[in-house]
Amino acid sequence: MANQVSEPQKIFRIGMLGFGTVGAGAAKLILESVPPLKDKTGIELRIHKVAVKDLHKPRLLGLPKSAFTTNAHEIVNDPQVDIVVEVIGGLEPAKALVLQALKHGKAVVTANKALLATHGKELFEAAVAHHTSIGFEASVCGGVPVIGAIRDGLVGNRIESILGILNGTTNYILTRMIEGRTSYAQGLLEAQSHGYAESDPTMDVNGTDAAQKLVLLSDLGFHSTFSFSDVHVEGIAGLDLADVTYAAQLGYTMKLLAIAKRRNPGADPDEVPGGLEMRVHPTLIPFNHPLANVRDVNNAVLVKGDATGEVMFYGRGAGMLPTGSAIVADILDAARGSARQTFTKLQFFQNPRADLPVIHIEKVRSRFYVRFNVLDKPGVMGKLATVLGSHGVSIASVIQKEPQESGNVPIVMLTHNTIEERFRVALEEIKGLEFVKQSCAFYRVED
Repeated sequence: MANQVSEPQKIFRIGMLGFGTVGAGAAKLILESVPPLKDKTGIELRIHKVAVKDLHKPRLLGLPKSAFTTNAHEIVNDPQVDIVVEVIGGLEPAKALVLQALKHGKAVVTANKALLATHGKELFEAAVAHHTSIGFEASVCGGVPVIGAIRDGLVGNRIESILGILNGTTNYILTRMIEGRTSYAQGLLEAQSHGYAESDPTMDVNGTDAAQKLVLLSDLGFHSTFSFSDVHVEGIAGLDLADVTYAAQLGYTMKLLAIAKRRNPGADPDEVPGGLEMRVHPTLIPFNHPLANVRDVNNAVLVKGDATGEVMFYGRGAGMLPTGSAIVADILDAARGSARQTFTKLQFFQNPRADLPVIHIEKVRSRFYVRFNVLDKPGVMGKLATVLGSHGVSIASVIQKEPQESGNVPIVMLTHNTIEERFRVALEEIKGLEFVKQSCAFYRVED
């Protein structure tokens, strides 16, 4: 680590890149916890310099004006800075600054899941080459210590699956739709009014944020290196309240799930030899599922290991103090030297992936919820079942509702397990039938 002080003092100087909600939260915890942290750990943390865009913006934490600069390179090149905290977000200039800090041997702590999901391999290799570390607990689930748990606590397991509610914004919107019977648009407006959603919520509602986090969890859990492009991503934008309601009548709730799941080779000739499913999409889960009651802005991750079985991590996934808490934990790990030791031993990014290819979504096997809107006439149900059956899709249960004002009848089905490719081919054929009057809505089911 750059410019480490003598053992008796144990003072570590922190340079912060960015001072928004997350950065200010971490700084607040550090400034208010200096004596307790020193008593607990024997380490004193000092905020040495902070890079901001606007020097004239009011700051509420009492740091002197001399601590702020608009020149981020001044911080990463400063020999007095031991640990660099990157909370700028985005890809650039964050990537260039982190690389520069690593080249100077400084430990880096970041909450930037987009950066690591896109350039993680390059950054992790740079950290090892320069004998330092990158802490990224705050990049997934805020204050929920799931990164450390997978990396350390479950290291003796062969991870079989990771299922997560990784985005608080979408989980809040879905909670309002389920419990308040609000539309998607109204749920989003409420999330924005409470500060749970950005004015531009695109990365949350289209699934990008959850997919970036899934990449990081999969890197650790499956001891390999994946990228954002490996993940099949669907969001909740445009989700119809009718489907949320019908799902409940069938005994299911709707969640935006991030799923990484090992799949062993199957006997079916249409299946791939095996590998890893990586997908983010709205998903029906039964009411008794461990993730079903995760409400509002909370996050949760359900990890299944071969030795432990299912282990769940739950808590607030975002916000100033929860995320700040994770950053401070990573800072202390770096200061104590444990971060570098753990980071060097992992080297998950150097492992070959030949034995764990990512399975394309068309080859994924699951159950499906599907809603058709059809003309109210005899024989329709039989024809739907015939087409589905001809493609190897069998029906598990059906709800047929009363005709709507348009005269169309909603028919809701749950299928048995089938390969997605077959299901989609069947849907395309059904869409061409003369009695089908609107596009079909379908969602995957995780039991």
